[in-house]
Parts: sequence; structure tokens; C-alpha cells
Amino acid sequence: MWFYLLLVVLALMLLYRWHRQSQILDNLSGKYVLITGCDSGFGNLLAKQLERRGMLVLASCLTEKGAEDLKKETSHRLQTVILDVTDSHSVSSAAKWVTNIVGEAGLWGLVNNAGFAHTISPNEWQTKEDFAKVLNINLLGMVDVTLNLLPLIRKVRGRIVNVSSAAGRISMFGGGYCISKYGVQAFSDSLRREMRAFGVKVSIIEPGSFRTAVCMFDPMMKSLKSYWDKVPAEIKELYGEQYFQQYANYWKYLLSYSSSQVSKVTDCMEHALTAVYPWTRYSAGWDCKFLYLPASYLPTVLSDYLLCLFLPKPAH
Repeated sequence: MWFYLLLVVLALMLLYRWHRQSQILDNLSGKYVLITGCDSGFGNLLAKQLERRGMLVLASCLTEKGAEDLKKETSHRLQTVILDVTDSHSVSSAAKWVTNIVGEAGLWGLVNNAGFAHTISPNEWQTKEDFAKVLNINLLGMVDVTLNLLPLIRKVRGRIVNVSSAAGRISMFGGGYCISKYGVQAFSDSLRREMRAFGVKVSIIEPGSFRTAVCMFDPMMKSLKSYWDKVPAEIKELYGEQYFQQYANYWKYLLSYSSSQVSKVTDCMEHALTAVYPWTRYSAGWDCKFLYLPASYLPTVLSDYLLCLFLPKPAH
């Protein structure tokens, strides 16, 4: 009897959860949303997705070509701006541009999507400058954009959506990428608590491995080769050429299982912007849900063992 009662209670809880999360806001067509990193990948798809829904999209691109291509595929509801999140002058100029456009309507949503991921290699193969490049884009750029636009978002009790990663829960390789995504988690958590009193909701997107323009074999392998080429001779001897080849093959194998269903991520972003009750965290992708997140909760000795299981061994 208790077993069946437990099943009924569980079913009711799931039904309540589904009902709560399925409630969507009204009057979305008049709301402005700024998305960073719209040249390609998640940002590009999300911009088109929200524009088709009738929202007013402000899409920031790094290049003129990215902006022009996006405008060709969308309507007057989408406007573009050139933005380099690592340049404070560019960020402040974009913030003024947004302010002039939204006026009294305010900014309903900010999606901090701009990012750089071509950093796969052991820590020892990289320099401080390599780390700084990734942190400036993925973390400090996000902070700068958010702080500049926060008054416009707070004005309408809007939404902030920050793109982290499964690598923000468990560090899977060296370089600045995982560090930056851990930082996104920390920044988002503190911001969410601070903005709660103002009615602003902050959500974190944690994608697993997806096949986008910023997560492809060739750019990542090219980046890995560039790190290896500049490694000092004594470090190369320590690791060995075979280590480099096996390390590259290891990541080629893992990346071959990257999902091409990028809409799984953008659907999470859209829900965070449009749901009456957005989630605090969205784990996108089966690998994130059933591999990386569970591994992050394991005792360190077990997670270390699993992550090191298939890594090559250095020559010395």
C-alpha cells in the first residue's frame, strides 16, 4: 500500500512540476532581448528563434559579416550591433545603443552567450596570456556587459541568462575554459541572490558537448597543435610526441559524440526568458545530465579516476 501511495505522490509532484514549468508569459511580442555572440552557434539560432516568436531582438555580433548574414535571415524585429565583449569602450557604446532603442520599455532579457572554447590542452602547454584571452571573453566580458545593462533590466524586473557549461561543474581539461565557466557559475549565483529583491531572475545554462561553430574538430585540433608547437623543448621531451598524438585522438573521439541538436540549448534559453517560473539551472544534453553532472557529485577519488581513465601517459 505504501509503495502505491508513494507512486501517486511522485506522479502528482511531477505533474505539478510540469504544469508550473509550462506556464508562459503573455505579451512577449513587445519585449526587448539582447543576445551576445550571434555570429554563429547558440546565439545565432536563439536570435532567429526569438525573432520568429515575435520578440524584439537586439543581436550583438563580433563581425560585420555575422551581423549582415543574420539580418538577411530575419525581419525588422531584429537589429544588430557590433560588440567585442573584451573591449570596455565597445561594451559601453553598445549599452548606449541599447538604451536609445529600448527607451522606457527597458530591457526584458540579456543572454550572455559570447564565448571562446578552443582551449583544449594540458595547463602546462599554455601561457598566462592563453588563460587571460579566454577569461576576458567568457567571464570578464560577461561581467562587463551585465553591469552596463543591469539598470535597464532591473527597471522592468527582467531576466538574465548566462551560458556556463558542464565544464563549470567538473573541470575536464586544462586552460582557461573550465576556470571561466566555474566563474560564470559563481557570478550568476551571487547576482541571482542580489537581484532577487528587485524581481530580476538569473538563470544558468549548462550545455554538454554540442557541435556548433565554436565546438568543431578542426578549430580545436588546430588550437591544440598551436599549443604543442610553442611548448619548450624540455616539456615536449617530458610528454613525448606520442602523448600529443594520443591526446589529440582522445579528444577527436570525444568530440565525435557531440550532439548536433543545438536547439536543445536554445530551447532552454528561450524557456528562461519566457516562462513564468524559469529554472535556476538548465542542463542541456544527455551527456551533461547523465555523465558530467553525476560525476561532479562523486567523491574526488572516483571522479579523478574516471576522468583520467582514458588519458594517455607521458613519456617520462
